[in-house]
Amino acid sequence: MPVMNQPRYYLLGLLVLLLSGSISESKAQDPRFSQYFASPWNLNPAMTGVFNGRWRVTANYRDQWSSFLAPVPFRTYSAAADVRLGVSRNDYLALGLGLMHDEAGTARYQQNKGQLGGAFIKQLSGGPRQADHFLSAGAQVGFGQNSIDWSKLWFSRQFDPLTETPDLNAGNGEPNAGAGTDLYLDFNAGLLWYVLFGDQGFWYAGGALHHINQPVISLVENNEEQLYSRWSAHTGGLFPFNENFGLLPGVLVMRQGPAFETDLGLNVRYSNNDRNELALRLGAWARLGNKLDSGLQMDAVAVVAMLELERWMLGISYDVTVSTLTRANNSRGAFELSLTYFHPEERRAKVVCPRF
Repeated sequence: MPVMNQPRYYLLGLLVLLLSGSISESKAQDPRFSQYFASPWNLNPAMTGVFNGRWRVTANYRDQWSSFLAPVPFRTYSAAADVRLGVSRNDYLALGLGLMHDEAGTARYQQNKGQLGGAFIKQLSGGPRQADHFLSAGAQVGFGQNSIDWSKLWFSRQFDPLTETPDLNAGNGEPNAGAGTDLYLDFNAGLLWYVLFGDQGFWYAGGALHHINQPVISLVENNEEQLYSRWSAHTGGLFPFNENFGLLPGVLVMRQGPAFETDLGLNVRYSNNDRNELALRLGAWARLGNKLDSGLQMDAVAVVAMLELERWMLGISYDVTVSTLTRANNSRGAFELSLTYFHPEERRAKVVCPRF
């Protein structure tokens, strides 16, 4: 067996299966962000173009379980850019591009994805003294490829009993060593409805289906390992208390194969409402997931702080583990950063989008 650090839940099954060759079929799952509301490209294709401004750039970084997997923790990098184009007075066409890189464990199991996407945003109703209702439909198409660094692994056949150390120059005898996935095609689609109450906040609800075609991601020959389709539903909004304070609750529900997860929480937002707007968000988000056949359990609580400064929004969060994994990591979970830039319209335009 190879020597490696303990992998993530989706990686453990994958690497054990491909290296042992004991089971003919398995399926893998996606990386995720605790600040899901700051990663709209990965949350729902219909959120493409749903922002105030001409174009937007987002970047996300997640570092997980450094407390006991250093120097090779699990890391996820994501970047996306989208632009919104007016096609009528209050209807829009949006286009975007997104990239993701995820790596895990000593063997550097990697997932790389690149996607093009688009959405059409249609105003359903609204007018003077009325709430504005919008519906967005979006889709993404792209390519992905997965791999591991076989040079980082050694196997029992390479163990030298005389020196009691592995001989990395000896052959490992593994028939699939060096294998990686072919470039695979990937499809995602989603819907989003939102309503704007003028200066009184907003509410939204949406759903998405990722990996509609369930692409084959086998790392070994003659294997049909597929990526599970992932469905998600999410809702949230902004409820102002007064000119300065407001609440931003949210709920996200996801299922991918046997894995089920729910994220729910609340950010409190303070704004100075000046011309050069400065706003601060503080909140806490709970994550629940299924534990095999034992039902739901609380996995972690993410503490979030976000700073909004005119065109920029910076988010920092930390996941505090509350499950039985605390025995291994002493409650030290994952660290996340998010950064978003909104480029303003060339001319003053009516506000038509929430700021998630």
